Amino acid sequence: MSMSDPIADMLTRIRNAGKAKFNSVDVPGSKIKTEIAKVLKSEGYIRNYKFIKDGKQGILRIYLRYTEDNQHAILDIQRASKPSRRVYVSAKEIKPVYNGLGIAILSTSKGVLTDKKARAINVGGELLCTVW
Repeated sequence: MSMSDPIADMLTRIRNAGKAKFNSVDVPGSKIKTEIAKVLKSEGYIRNYKFIKDGKQGILRIYLRYTEDNQHAILDIQRASKPSRRVYVSAKEIKPVYNGLGIAILSTSKGVLTDKKARAINVGGELLCTVW
């Protein structure tokens, strides 16, 4: 059976693994998921990620980050754009998440970027998710 929204599945797996205090979580791999993991790592929400080739589509292993008091670094991660309703924003319409404490991840013509980088280079795109 095919999955209707693979990005939402990835975000749900990260959210659930964080609540269960897992060290890592495995997600079916794709290029867009790898780019989202790269943004999450550069912003400090995950420790690391690794793409494992398995002869099929591959597996993306995401290593979760926790604070000193064993709290998950990602308090909440929400999908913004869905297959049934895509959300597109221009560079001027991108709003800060929690007054800049969180990030929004966008798929732009320049690649997958955070909201701050998209505003800095004045490019808009599809609003994938918000993280805080």
